[in-house]
Amino acid sequence: MATLLESWTLEVPVSVLEPSALDSALEVVALETALDVGEFKLIPALTVAAMLALFLGVGYFFRVAAVDELWVAGRSIGSIENGMAIGANWMSAASYLGVAALVATAGYFGLAYVVGWTTGYFILLIFMAAQFRRFGKYTAPDFVGDRFYSDWARGIAAFTTLAIAFTYAIGQASGMGLMAQYIFGISYEAGVILLMGVTIGYVALSGMLGTTKNMAIQYVILIVAFTVGLYATGWSQGWSTVLPYLEFGSEVAEAASIEEQFVEPFANAGYYAWIALAFSLIVGTCGLPHVLVRFYTVDNERTARWSTVWGLFFICLLYWGTATYAAWGGLLYDREVTDGGGFAGEGGMSGAEADALVVLTTQLADLPTWLVGLVAAGAVAAALATTAGLFISASSAAAHDIYTNLYKEDATQREQMIVGRATILGIGVLVTLIGLNPPALIGELVAMSFAIAGTVFFPVFFLGLWWENTTREGALAGMVTGITISFGAILNDTAIPMYTGYEEAVIPALATWLPGTSSALVGVPVVFAAIIVVSIVTENPPRQVKRLVRQCHSPEPMHRMESAEDAASGGTPADD
Repeated sequence: MATLLESWTLEVPVSVLEPSALDSALEVVALETALDVGEFKLIPALTVAAMLALFLGVGYFFRVAAVDELWVAGRSIGSIENGMAIGANWMSAASYLGVAALVATAGYFGLAYVVGWTTGYFILLIFMAAQFRRFGKYTAPDFVGDRFYSDWARGIAAFTTLAIAFTYAIGQASGMGLMAQYIFGISYEAGVILLMGVTIGYVALSGMLGTTKNMAIQYVILIVAFTVGLYATGWSQGWSTVLPYLEFGSEVAEAASIEEQFVEPFANAGYYAWIALAFSLIVGTCGLPHVLVRFYTVDNERTARWSTVWGLFFICLLYWGTATYAAWGGLLYDREVTDGGGFAGEGGMSGAEADALVVLTTQLADLPTWLVGLVAAGAVAAALATTAGLFISASSAAAHDIYTNLYKEDATQREQMIVGRATILGIGVLVTLIGLNPPALIGELVAMSFAIAGTVFFPVFFLGLWWENTTREGALAGMVTGITISFGAILNDTAIPMYTGYEEAVIPALATWLPGTSSALVGVPVVFAAIIVVSIVTENPPRQVKRLVRQCHSPEPMHRMESAEDAASGGTPADD
């Protein structure tokens, strides 16, 4: 998720530094930040070490030997367990730490992230989760390729999946490095290499089955750590008793008296920027491949729907507390660090401090080191879970959609497993290398991954499931249009200025209405129109494809492990 966690790298000019200078820069940051980094903390380190050993052990115990288990866990996951995996998969280190930071520094405007990310799941629940499961494939590109009977469509979808996973994972690597600095007292680079190495190891070993088991464990760890820190802070400061989520009203009022944007949503940005951001996050959620693949890991559409409900519940438990952390963290920073000088404006929190606000809040509340370390360990668990989900979606796109479906149709299971694991290793190494010295605009790039997913994938998924007359040509036109709009917006206001040294966008007026981080507000309606117009003027899809789409909406419940293809080949759909 695009949050201030990744933008921490923007505050530090690491992209222009050599490795030796990078060490010095990070050391300076460590000294200047209020977060107690740079010292080895025994109990938190033992906690994280035990946690990493547990993840590797679970990965080994559930190691896989079949592609079904590698890509979709043998479709054996239950609704509650899958809901916990959805929660852990979704709540990255950026979400765990960054949402509170956004609310603290941007106030109500930062709530666009909470609104966008949670609303997207309601759309998934109502319109897409059960239908995706009924279609019954392995990956998001697999759905695109079969629904639109086109290898070109499958290839474009696989490429987009790899690009999203790669960009998204870099932000997680940065979060791991930051937390490793606090817990182990090691350098940022050593932290990235250590924690990314563990992630690559257990994901390559266990595939989707072991990764899902680990995600359930990781969710328990992160929600316990987050909640214990919240309650302990409230009790130690006398701010809450039983329900801190509902008892922080007076602290919000006090924070607003210090920083006006805390309760003024548009003090620093306009209405259009808020709406464009929230909309892009909503449709981006519905288009992220590593989220959608979770619906393929269950045995039928009912379990898929209940998985979404449980996932929303588990996500809500954490997001509910982020505003509380924001208010309490801001007040503690104002009191303990700036001595009444504020917390969000000039002279307030630096990017590094804001990114670590959840951990920083527990430290400023003078809680025991082991408890602060537990909260930091929760952030590590969140980063590992999201990175694992991204690696699985990337490896399945490479091995299943590109290697097997486009290059070698008779590939054996062993060959697919080798390609999948090689992809996990390859993309893991690349993410680690980029994470060591991330591009200056990494935060924007992660935000842009949502805009790309929403603009390119959401219209194709939605119309593919709900309009049987959507044609191959329409889908190709829509995806090419979406890529043009989303990547064009990025080139205009980010990539070209970055590499040419210009301070402004190539076309400033275009950047105002079509920002790279929020291009979906304009892009999605245009892509919908392109798909519909081209589908109307081209030949209808094959009869068998229409039957599959109707089966996705059949009132007849599916049998266990059944797909729309099985149902369509075994009888006549109800409305055919």
